[in-house]
Amino acid sequence: MTDLETRLRFLQEVAIFQEIEQNDFLPELAKTLEEVVFPANQTIFTKGDEGQLLYILVSGKVKVHLDDFTLAFLEPGAYFGEMALFESRPRSASATAVEESKCLVLTGEQVYQAIKESPNIALNLIRVLAQRVRKFNRLFGASEELFYLKLKKQT
Repeated sequence: MTDLETRLRFLQEVAIFQEIEQNDFLPELAKTLEEVVFPANQTIFTKGDEGQLLYILVSGKVKVHLDDFTLAFLEPGAYFGEMALFESRPRSASATAVEESKCLVLTGEQVYQAIKESPNIALNLIRVLAQRVRKFNRLFGASEELFYLKLKKQT
């Protein structure tokens, strides 16, 4: 993704940058983002690592997991790594490239500057975090119900 216009159009489709004021900050941000390619099966970050970067998946597929338990498979346009960035705490999960994956990388400073330039970015982040919490509540709620059903059958 070398063409600036292509990168800018891509960023405008990413959930955190949707419905924001049209000003100069997004084109400027697009110019400065580092692009990183992870080979298939490469760990992007590990649970417990210090989290100072947010990743936006441009191509490929990424698995977010706790050891052998898969939390999510991410497709292009998804972003990840934001929780550790905002909490200033170690990463709560690991991320691994399932296939060769290209990411745009934002530093914490770039994320905070983007929020300062366009507060709607913070609202978009909150919306996506709320969707993820709801998804995991359903996932773990269903798992808990299945666990109790299995336990009940065994007794």
